[in-house]
Amino acid sequence: MPQQKLDWNLQNTYTSLPEKFFRKIEPTPVADPRLVLWNRPLANGLDLVDLNNSHSSSNSQQFDTVIHQKISSEQSQELASIFSGNKIPEGARPIAQSYAGHQFGHFTMLGDGRAILLGEQVTSNESRFDIQLKGAGLTPFSRGGDGRATLYSMLREYLISEAMFYLNIPTTRSLAVVATGEKVYREEIQEGAVLTRVAASHIRVGTFEFAYHFLTPEESKELASYTINRHYPEANHSSNPMLTFFQTVMERQLDLILHWMRVGFIHGVMNTDNMSIAGETIDYGPCAFMNSYDPKTVFSSIDRQGRYAFGSQPAIAQWNLACFANAILPLLHTNNDEAIELARSVLDSYADSFDQKYWQMMGLKIGIPNLSEKDRSLVENLRLWMEKNQADYTNTFLALESKDYPENSLYLDIEFLNWKKEWKSRLNELNISWEDVLKILKANNPSVIPRNHKVEEALIAASRDNDLTPLKRFLEILQKPYERENISTSYHLPQEGGDQNYKTFCGT
Repeated sequence: MPQQKLDWNLQNTYTSLPEKFFRKIEPTPVADPRLVLWNRPLANGLDLVDLNNSHSSSNSQQFDTVIHQKISSEQSQELASIFSGNKIPEGARPIAQSYAGHQFGHFTMLGDGRAILLGEQVTSNESRFDIQLKGAGLTPFSRGGDGRATLYSMLREYLISEAMFYLNIPTTRSLAVVATGEKVYREEIQEGAVLTRVAASHIRVGTFEFAYHFLTPEESKELASYTINRHYPEANHSSNPMLTFFQTVMERQLDLILHWMRVGFIHGVMNTDNMSIAGETIDYGPCAFMNSYDPKTVFSSIDRQGRYAFGSQPAIAQWNLACFANAILPLLHTNNDEAIELARSVLDSYADSFDQKYWQMMGLKIGIPNLSEKDRSLVENLRLWMEKNQADYTNTFLALESKDYPENSLYLDIEFLNWKKEWKSRLNELNISWEDVLKILKANNPSVIPRNHKVEEALIAASRDNDLTPLKRFLEILQKPYERENISTSYHLPQEGGDQNYKTFCGT
């Protein structure tokens, strides 16, 4: 394969903000960088790879994990050098971003403690994406940490973020994982790694909180103007751009949480510094997917009070948005009372808007578009049955498509069969054909999610045994989560015995 040079088109518009919003910092070189994963389809989409010279498929939906056997040693070393931080791409101006945040309800100063932003890759269609190295070494915000990341946790972020992308959920993505050849000390000694994260931006609610608490009103205004121009320029045409901006951010967050609820995703650490202004899922630390349905499900090792449980996510998003509103109050109106009223008018619409959209989303999960008030009891009764019987959230909705169930199946339970009879009767009343119902079900209910035990199997094999085969296979399957055919049963089923004791960690 001929040597292929990456086509960088980096800009650094974030550094046009006052310098208090960032610190210039170079990645700390690593001892022996080795390319582990390379997301060629994403590189294609970023115009980093010249498709005319690429030997990979031009179909961006085809996953191509490049390992050493697939590319030349020289090219592998070049990619490893760049995406470990040992070699800085042309046009990059590495920085660590400043931000604060409410962590489990408590406000604190934060900032990029182990992440370094190289710049913004601008594509041929003028789309702009942050390119950030995670685990790239100490920064002024490391707060006593080592600035590093483990291979296990970076592979985990790669796996889950790619799964979210193919589930059609707004998310940051992972471009590469590079092993560093160095040890990282956590609960145990692990291999170190650097992940390259791609995002619409890394501007957070916590970025605005930082500006509000530590900078001047003029500097807050500069941040707001920059963010609106970058993400929501249409707001500039309204009578109150800041109010429109706030409304739009709220709608993006509301829709994002609905997506999480649709597939059973639990973020695990919904602090305000992990709420992206661009409306993307960001920070795949203690996250996981729910198997047995229970709104109180928590997998995070640090969420001992269940603050960020599955069923609490909508309310927490509203709480975070209230923190955002507080940070931008001076920008909403010069009169504080007027600003509060404007913010309240938006926030007060959250609950009703979420409620309406939630039931519409759940209606689609049972094949009923435009779910009426009358039909809400159908969804509620199914949720109650799932919780009572510890039924699998994903597989229960798949069971709606089946006519027959194997012997001893939970779905032979008389309560479920009676519910299903009532549901089919309602479909007939609504005159929805079975063919149309199936189309709706298959578009809204994944057949495959990152099952916790399969995630662990793949990550342990890759990070401890240097065997990427299970991870690659899993990634290929997760690319087509809504397909119903040719998927091994082992990827459909939760772990035998459940995963009540399963815990996930931040990795910092």
